[in-house]
Amino acid sequence: MIKSLKSAFLALFFLSFSSAVLFAQELKKVTMEEVFKKNTFFQQTVRGINWMKDGQYYSSQINQMGYPIVVKMNVTTGEQAGILLDGKALGLNFSDYSFNADESKALVATDVESIYRRSSKGVYYVVDLATGVKQQLMNGEKISYATLSPDNDKVAFVKDNNLFLVELAGNKLTQITKDGEWNKIINGAADWVYEEEFSMAQAFKWSPDGKKIAFIRFDETEVPEFNMQLWGPLYPQDYKFKYPKAGEKNSEVSIHVYDLATSKTQKIDSGSESDIYLPRIYWTKDANQLAFIRLNRLQNQMDLFHANATSGASKLIISEISKTYVDLDYNDDLQYLADGKSFIRTSEQDGFKHIYHHNLDGSLIRQITTGNWEVTSMVGIDEKGKKIYFISTEVSPLERNFYVIGLDGKGKKSLTPAKGTHTINMSSDHRFYIDYYSTTAKPVTVTLNEASGKEIKVLEDNASLNTTLAAFALGEKEFFTFPTVDGTTLNGYLIKPKDFDPNKKYPVLMYVYGGPGSQNVMNSWGGTRDLWHQALVAEGIIVACIDNRGTGARGRDFKHSTYANLGALETVDQIEGGKYLAKLPFIDPTRVGIWGWSYGGYMSSLALMKGNDVFKTAIAVAPVTTWRYYDTIYTERYLQTPQQNPAGYDDNSPIMHVNKLKGNFLLIHGTGDDNVHFQNSVDLVNALITADKQFETFYYPNRNHGIYGGNTTWHLYTMMTDFLKRKL
Repeated sequence: MIKSLKSAFLALFFLSFSSAVLFAQELKKVTMEEVFKKNTFFQQTVRGINWMKDGQYYSSQINQMGYPIVVKMNVTTGEQAGILLDGKALGLNFSDYSFNADESKALVATDVESIYRRSSKGVYYVVDLATGVKQQLMNGEKISYATLSPDNDKVAFVKDNNLFLVELAGNKLTQITKDGEWNKIINGAADWVYEEEFSMAQAFKWSPDGKKIAFIRFDETEVPEFNMQLWGPLYPQDYKFKYPKAGEKNSEVSIHVYDLATSKTQKIDSGSESDIYLPRIYWTKDANQLAFIRLNRLQNQMDLFHANATSGASKLIISEISKTYVDLDYNDDLQYLADGKSFIRTSEQDGFKHIYHHNLDGSLIRQITTGNWEVTSMVGIDEKGKKIYFISTEVSPLERNFYVIGLDGKGKKSLTPAKGTHTINMSSDHRFYIDYYSTTAKPVTVTLNEASGKEIKVLEDNASLNTTLAAFALGEKEFFTFPTVDGTTLNGYLIKPKDFDPNKKYPVLMYVYGGPGSQNVMNSWGGTRDLWHQALVAEGIIVACIDNRGTGARGRDFKHSTYANLGALETVDQIEGGKYLAKLPFIDPTRVGIWGWSYGGYMSSLALMKGNDVFKTAIAVAPVTTWRYYDTIYTERYLQTPQQNPAGYDDNSPIMHVNKLKGNFLLIHGTGDDNVHFQNSVDLVNALITADKQFETFYYPNRNHGIYGGNTTWHLYTMMTDFLKRKL
């Protein structure tokens, strides 16, 4: 009996051992080379889709034999119905395109050069779709934000900080403004801080009838200059640009309307206060009525105005006031209805971002959506069908689903019941939509669907990538929750090795961003950083992530809890998260690390210093080290000004906590970072030296906030990987 049991045990042992060997042989290890060199896990998608006016077709830009082409696709059949733009035939290697209102002309951009995050300039052409004849704008000089007029015969654009328009028929050029000057006056384009924090670059709009152009003028004469040295020449060059740091002077902004018929420009009345923000302009359905949003300096009051474009007179329509701040991102879905009598907007005034219907005078018709969940975006308003399409977090803050609801607030229906994250591109007639759907385990699937939710065709299923993924030992994201110090439940995820052994003790690396309104813990396919995490997991490091208080998708109170004291609650939550993970039976409590980029670098630095009994190792990439060095719009929204709230700026600056550093610290920054200046890391290094703290640091010459280009990404992630192997 004993002998037979022994034989059975040995047989089971060898079977298990053989299975393990077979498992190891069958599944490949995720390596740095696979992620960064071979691009093994490249995700296909469908780009450049623009719905055409009749809703029966959409256009899409693809590459064919090295040249871009724009194809016309039939919605109902999913088949190609023709070629609209042929880059080879045109002799243009264009990177972007748009059509005019009647789709007789296309505007294409070539030789596009990025300036900052959203701004760019390039060489533009207008192409007649019937004849294929192309017309070059400004004799091939680089211009910005070229936009066709609604009446099809003009193009407006910005060059050298001035606003221009060209009449296509006679190629007649009109210079609308003449006072534009580098680092002084900008017409029709945003200054640096508006571009970065209000997500805008173009700052002009055609009226609905094409007879007027509204634009924003920025006078940044008194805004302090930031000097950034560019390394390479024998004598490094100075690059100076206007950057308003917290508490400093902003641009003075004003709104103007140019009338093409009279060649006159009318200034719009935006009030007597000059220290304000004017981040949005809209045209109502009335071609002589402009709408705009005004924010006060502290961003705790947001006003919507309607203005007469001819006289400049304005009237307050809606005003929202908060004890903390009014978030433009949550009030940025303003749409005027065709009836000319009402508009739809979003607001988080009841504690969650929802949809509201107003009369033109601002009086409320009704709140259309309600509940303890967020409308993350409005996708479309079907006025004939009296329906609104939107994406929300109703199922879970970790997911995004697509819904339809009546304008009367009734009949809400989910169109995407599958768990995960859905991004939607809907046709202008609201008959069809394209769904970009993914989960943590499944890369994006792109489908064409009827408005009812019925699938017409799969446009991209990433079948090849899914086959590739199946051949690798990828760890699965496991979601979890835990209560932080005040009982608030926080969301997180863990990634364990494929061959996870619950009896082993693993090091854990936490990934953090943590800034206001952000979110990392989601049921969606990740990008390069997620794949790098998989390479770390393959080396035996468990990766975790926790969304602290102040992050998004969980309502206004959760997001605004960090107001006036950035870094305090967030750091507590990350430290508590580290303690929670350290207590898990398979985690080595002496090997807990944390890393982050930008706000995440700020967080990882603070966590290592203030949580020196929890964290052994931290990496900070391009971190803010004192909010005194960051820009006005972002920083003052959450902290007020340094003059009003000095403790909010200093109490949680990593520079003030260098004496607490005990663990291993790697600090990385690009010297050409126009966003979070290299100055942040220089000052932290000085403070660490003064405190006699040993650490490692690395700078990337001339690289911006993204730290990329050429071999840079490979070098960066290789260095971080080596550091973690040595120190974690």
